[in-house]
Amino acid sequence: MSDAPMKGDSPEKAAEALRAGQLVILPTETVYGLAADASKPEAVAKIFEAKGRPRFNPLIAHVADLVSAESIAVFDERARALAKAFWPGPLTIVAPVRDSGQVCDLARAGLDSVAIRVPAHEKARAVISAFGGAVVAPSANRSGRPSPTTFADALEETGTSTGAAVDGGSCREGVESTVVSVLGDQIALLRPGTITREQIEAVVGPLAASAEEGHRSPGRLTLHYAPDAPVRINATNVKDGEILLGFGEGVGDPRWSLSTVGDLREAAANLFRLLREADRTKPSGIAVSTIPATGLGEAINDRLSRAAGFVG
Repeated sequence: MSDAPMKGDSPEKAAEALRAGQLVILPTETVYGLAADASKPEAVAKIFEAKGRPRFNPLIAHVADLVSAESIAVFDERARALAKAFWPGPLTIVAPVRDSGQVCDLARAGLDSVAIRVPAHEKARAVISAFGGAVVAPSANRSGRPSPTTFADALEETGTSTGAAVDGGSCREGVESTVVSVLGDQIALLRPGTITREQIEAVVGPLAASAEEGHRSPGRLTLHYAPDAPVRINATNVKDGEILLGFGEGVGDPRWSLSTVGDLREAAANLFRLLREADRTKPSGIAVSTIPATGLGEAINDRLSRAAGFVG
């Protein structure tokens, strides 16, 4: 929006903006979030762009209720017990993804898990219910700045990037949600929050001593999806057996182009999908054209550097 509203928009208007692929300032009990349709990679890419110095971290999918959560993620009895004890509320559960169509690859950082929660803020749930799907909503701050806990601060940070903004007053919790992973045999605390370790252990027993799944949580240094094939970045040629992920007009096979028109947002939205699709062809390697390092390109290059480093 060119002029951020000083008076908040209605949940219905916010839902309309989300359906149109726009960003929305969303109040939660923890901090104000910058929300987008979780199923649309192009919309999710706008979040990384709006936050200024983006990195591909997994984002939390916010849903209206436990039934919606279980349509997206595979919940076992432990996850269900945690949800019943602390939802709606500031607890995020990381579980295996069931329906990747509802929370796209870009939102999940290419992982086979999904971070999900039901917020306690009435206006947040009103927006999500009116929208009718999952929304991702990392904190509505520009990178490197404190998370906004008031409507005015959220508007100042990222309001000009949004199609709607909902005023929910001051955030009750003021810190981001507690994140726990429920994967395999262990339950681990990935990020502390206002729901304490002791409260969690009272429901599901002792937590794992170390959080080996820390990369699955937002707000942590992450190891992103890396293909089996070696990744070669800043490629100016293609070696035998390689697939080139091109960027820009006339660069490589259009089928494998991150963006034939050199659009960084399109490249970000296509990145995880094309890496996975290329890897399925069992190439000798995946070469990637040079991506500009400005704006959203910073995130793309960060992601590609990590993917290349994984394979030595």
